[in-house]
Amino acid sequence: MTKLIFLIPVIFIFLSCLVAVKLVKRGVSRKKALLAQICSVGLAMIGAMSLCVTVSASTQKSSTAQTQNIQEQEESTANSNVSTAFAIGLIAAALVTGLSGIGGGIAVASAAPAAIAATSEDPKAFGKALIFVALGEGIALYGLLVSILIFGQLDKLKL
Repeated sequence: MTKLIFLIPVIFIFLSCLVAVKLVKRGVSRKKALLAQICSVGLAMIGAMSLCVTVSASTQKSSTAQTQNIQEQEESTANSNVSTAFAIGLIAAALVTGLSGIGGGIAVASAAPAAIAATSEDPKAFGKALIFVALGEGIALYGLLVSILIFGQLDKLKL
């Protein structure tokens, strides 16, 4: 059961994409469909985090009930703190990557059409316009770099 728990948010995200596609096909505006998708993904994330906290709390209760002496209790507390820090680090890496990707996508979505329009009016403006598109993409790359650095710190934490 706990090994397949990661499928729950994946299923919610898939269903939210399916709902957004159905809404757009029905004629609902794209903004409303996007808002519905963002809300459903947010609910999926909240549900997944609460599920992880519930599973973590139940495993901590069962592990503390089985400990016999004080030394074993101290070791389990240390392992619990490490696993909690590891879980928070994974959530941080996921948020950094996801939010920087969304921010980079928004930046490129607004800069690229403007760059194309400027290039069609004046071909010499291509280099200047390309810089603004590259800056938007850089946001996503910096987020990916930060998440890689977080994973490097998590490797040290697990050892």
